[in-house]
Amino acid sequence: MKAGQATHEETEVQELQAIWTGLGGFGAVLDLAPLPEVTGLYAVFLGLIALQWLLRVGREARLGYLPRMAWWAVPGLALLLLTPTLDVPALFGLGAAALLLAEFWPLPYRRASARPAPAWPLVSVFIGLVLALSVLQTPSLEPVAFVTALSALLAGVAGLLGVTLFPAGGVAVAARNRPALNFQTRWHRTVTPEWPDLSVTLSEQGAHLRNISKRPVRLAGWSPAGINAWYRVRGPDGQVLSELRAGQEALLPVGERDSGVRVWYGPAKTQEAHLFRADWTPVGRADQRVLN
Repeated sequence: MKAGQATHEETEVQELQAIWTGLGGFGAVLDLAPLPEVTGLYAVFLGLIALQWLLRVGREARLGYLPRMAWWAVPGLALLLLTPTLDVPALFGLGAAALLLAEFWPLPYRRASARPAPAWPLVSVFIGLVLALSVLQTPSLEPVAFVTALSALLAGVAGLLGVTLFPAGGVAVAARNRPALNFQTRWHRTVTPEWPDLSVTLSEQGAHLRNISKRPVRLAGWSPAGINAWYRVRGPDGQVLSELRAGQEALLPVGERDSGVRVWYGPAKTQEAHLFRADWTPVGRADQRVLN
């Protein structure tokens, strides 16, 4: 029994060694000739980041948005690629900071009214290809020039994605492709975001609904908690609001017996309706509250 178990363990160890050797060989194939200090595994890591960023650019382009602060991903990846080559550890921190800036800065993508021209992306791709070929044909190593060529190629491909995937009719077509927010939204599947886009503050007038996100949200309707009702969201002046801008407030006329609100809305760039929940202890029942 023990001999069979030992044989099985030796087989597993040999399989793991074979897999590790294969990964090492795959990494060796991916080693960049002008950047000998960059290992294959590190190159794969940066390639996956670049691929994820390109997919995000394409997804935003379908909705009528183009990179703004998101362009910082290009110099961020370039700095990460130069870190082992120039042996300057500070470049890694700067590159990571640029990637975080491109991903988490408020509104990293801007709404475009028309499809962008393909001129500059084509020029960027052409410059990147010419520079990369010239570096590869040069006997001396030119790591900075090669990274510059890769950056030009990445920026050009991202620009071409924006041109290709941008709606043919502009923002109007992207808006038509979004599902309408109306009474039917209440009975459809909704998403509750991990980080809320809205907040509620109570006063004598009612519940003040505020957009605390950095983007406008489309409003469908709201209902007091526990009640099968449907009301349109209105501003403090009584006007119906179909959109709530960043920082803007709406007034939900709740009573002292209401214990919460439910608001159905949709961020401008999403294809799904969102549900905001807020609950509190009703003022009219505060004397009946039992603390456990």
